[in-house]
Parts: sequence; C-alpha cells; structure tokens
Amino acid sequence: DNKYELTKDIESDTELEAGKTYTLSGGIHVKNGATLKIPAGVTIIAKHDDVVDYILIEQGAKIDAQGTASNPIVMTSEKKEPGAWGGIHICGYAHTNAEGGTGSSEIGGAPYGGNNDADNSGTLRYVRVEYTGFAFDEEHEANGITFYGVGNGTTVEYCQAYKGSDDGFEFFGGSVNVSNLVSVSCSDDSFDWTEGWNGTATNLVAYQEAEETLGYDCDCLIEADNNENNYAATPVAHPVLKNLILVGNNSAAGNRGIRLRRGTQVEIDGAKVCGKKNAVTLESEETENALLAGTSKLANMTVDSELRSEKNIYTNDNFVSAGNTVDTSLKYTSFDDIKAECEWMAGNWVK
Repeated sequence: DNKYELTKDIESDTELEAGKTYTLSGGIHVKNGATLKIPAGVTIIAKHDDVVDYILIEQGAKIDAQGTASNPIVMTSEKKEPGAWGGIHICGYAHTNAEGGTGSSEIGGAPYGGNNDADNSGTLRYVRVEYTGFAFDEEHEANGITFYGVGNGTTVEYCQAYKGSDDGFEFFGGSVNVSNLVSVSCSDDSFDWTEGWNGTATNLVAYQEAEETLGYDCDCLIEADNNENNYAATPVAHPVLKNLILVGNNSAAGNRGIRLRRGTQVEIDGAKVCGKKNAVTLESEETENALLAGTSKLANMTVDSELRSEKNIYTNDNFVSAGNTVDTSLKYTSFDDIKAECEWMAGNWVK
C-alpha cells in the first residue's frame, strides 16, 4: 500500500489525508496548473536513503498547506539531524534582478522570475520544516523554505525552520509578504535575501543555540544582498521588516547579526538584536548611502553592540542619532524567554 508515500511528481490537484503520516522519497515537483493540498496535522517524513528528498512548487503550481497552531503541518526526516533532506522550494513569476530577469532554482533546476509581482503560489500556514539543508555540492545546499521569484498573492505565515544545515528562510527576488516566521538553530543564516526581494516581513524570530550544546556553529541572523554580481541591479532589494527578535549564539566564528551588504536597501522598524560580536554590520557604498539618504531606515532598534560600518558612510553615530539604542546588557538566556514575549508563538507549532 503506497497510499501514504510521495514518490512522484504531482501533475493534477492532489489532496493529502488529514492527520496522516506520509513518507517522502525523491524530489517531488508540483507541476504547472496543479495544487498540492496538505491539511492540518499531516506529517511528511523524508526517507533516509541515497535519494535526495525535497518538495518543489513550479511556476504556475500551488501549495495549499494550512495547519493550525495546535495541529501544524510538520515536514521532517527519518534521520534527525541537520542536512537530512532538501526542504521546500517555491518558484513564482514575480521579479528577480538576476541577469536576464529569470533564474533557475538551486535545487531542482526549475525556472523562476517574470514580471507578475502579484503572482500567487498558494498558502503556507503553521508549517514546520526540520533537519533540512541537504548539500548537493559545495555551492548548492537546500534551505528550510526557499522563495524564488514568489509573488505577493502568496500567503506565508506561522512557519518555522528548525535545525537546518543551510539558511532557515531564503528569498531570491520576488515580492512575497511574510509574517510570524521562526528560525531556530539553522547553521548558515536564519534569514537570507538576494536578487531584489522587496516584500514585507512582520514578526521574525531567530534563535541560535550555543555551539557547545548544539554541536555546530551558526552564521548570520540576517544576511542581505541586493545582487552579488551587480550591487546596483534593479529592482533593488528593499524589504520592510517589523518586530524582530534576533538572538545569536555568542560564538567566535559566526560573529555578525544583521549583515547588510552588496547594495541591499531595507527598512527595519522595531528590532532587538543580541548574541553576536557585531549586531549590525554594513558593507558596500550602495547599502550605506541608501541609509544616509533615508531611502533605507533603521528605527526603534535595540542592539547589544555598536553598528559596524565598512565604508564609514553611515556610522554608529548616525544609527544612534536616528533613535536606536546600543545596550550591551541586552540578552535572552533561553528560547522560552523569546516565546514569552511573542503571543503569536502560542500553540505547539514552534519547537
């Protein structure tokens, strides 16, 4: 009985059975025109074998994954360790500033990009992905959930990336708006964007457990680019972020909290950042000039170390005079301390 196995591409509308556990083997592509519906309480377990497991939503396809706070959708693996499987990949028709205006997903090689920023790839609500980050090679590792040119017709809220060996959530262009996202102990960056992402993100939490107990180090809490090959590429990355709690693991190696570089713009309103040697670092003239001009804004932030400016264009003095606070005593001693501050994390969807 292979009723509860996902082993082949989804060519037409498919609905999984509520509350059931499915095994995932291989790269499953939801094809153009098809919708994969995943009801609350479904668990998907990636098999531990020599086949790479992931779920990819192609352009023109949709995922409709709607869990609840007390009955989330959980995507995990037989092997309970980071890097065990390939996570979720969504490809849309919204913009990317990659050369030529289109790209190909790092995992699965599916096309993405276009000019429909209102594109709708479906819904992710109360979804937790665990132990993602499978490494195809040195250049290509799978994040928890990756958004490729995803449009703002898509709904993404109440999702968690837990113990992945690459980024928790990564955005390649697109205009998708997200809210209530939690990234816990992902070894690369908790949140990462590039190629001109310009959506909104409200209520973001990143937490990195200490290396001594976790067994591995973690990199940035946010790593942000406009475009690594062309810092001035348009449309310029310019997300609007509100209400962030970002807590690092105080390691010697992963020493940056929010890393704004390669021409990215950003507006951040309300953030607490601690547990990294450098809470905020700025790189590239384009990124710093946008802050100095007021095109980008950092507001209502409390950080535990002075802002570090590579080009010395927008400095810690500018940062503090804009109403932000450097408080070296800011710290969270546990993930529970963060949860206590965030009513939206109620339920059992967050691990």
